[in-house]
Amino acid sequence: MTTSAADYTLAELCIVAASKAFENGGEVLATGIGVIPRLAASLTMKTTNTDLMMTDSEAFMLSEPNPLGKRGDDFVQFNESWMGFSRIFDNVWSGKRHAMLGPTQIDKYGQSNTSALGGSYQQPKVMMLGARGFPGNSISHPNSFFVPSHNTRVFVDGECDFVSSIGYNPQRLPKGHSLDDVKIGLMITDLCVLDFGGPDHQVRLVSLHPGVTAQQVQENTGFAVYIPEDVPVTEAPTAEQLAIIAEMDPHNQRAYQIKDNPAGDRS
Repeated sequence: MTTSAADYTLAELCIVAASKAFENGGEVLATGIGVIPRLAASLTMKTTNTDLMMTDSEAFMLSEPNPLGKRGDDFVQFNESWMGFSRIFDNVWSGKRHAMLGPTQIDKYGQSNTSALGGSYQQPKVMMLGARGFPGNSISHPNSFFVPSHNTRVFVDGECDFVSSIGYNPQRLPKGHSLDDVKIGLMITDLCVLDFGGPDHQVRLVSLHPGVTAQQVQENTGFAVYIPEDVPVTEAPTAEQLAIIAEMDPHNQRAYQIKDNPAGDRS
């Protein structure tokens, strides 16, 4: 039997909510970019989907996820198999991967921007990381997003300034692909959980974090959100989940991922 913990942070609530993105995928490679996505994948691997695969971010597949940060000299990594660079590409193209990352912009189609802001691509106001492997990732396997600050600068009106990954936009689909090939899972933010389960792949409100209203979500989103008649409250972490999160994050890096490290229940 599990019980909800009385005290938890918003970061811990988001980790548990984000872990649900990976729980029904079976034996796929989870890639969590950033502290909260990484801990979410680790939590899933240790609880609801023990078939989930993770690497050490270098060259080995693990049978147990590594904790974050510096480890003691006596730490032993649970290597299960080799997962070098070439095998990563085979894994991506097979569709047996689910990545979660935090784009700078997301539009109503689920297209994301990790590349450039403002101006033209040749002369942007701000140049960022770049599209990297995200175009190929977005047509090959499921992807989810984590957004630590839900606002209209991230969830933009119109299209992203630069489209780094495809979404449910029929005008930008690669040749030979259909909307059925696009698989965007969950979007976890500091306000709520979203997906693309509304009519015609409209962004849908899945759950509200404690103390947050649907009006707040809509006001901080640059496009219309589909809001069902009954929207549940995001489930609080259990004591067991919090213990695993603490084990996987012994240096408490999660406390620095959301501004001011607020409490999970803001009601």
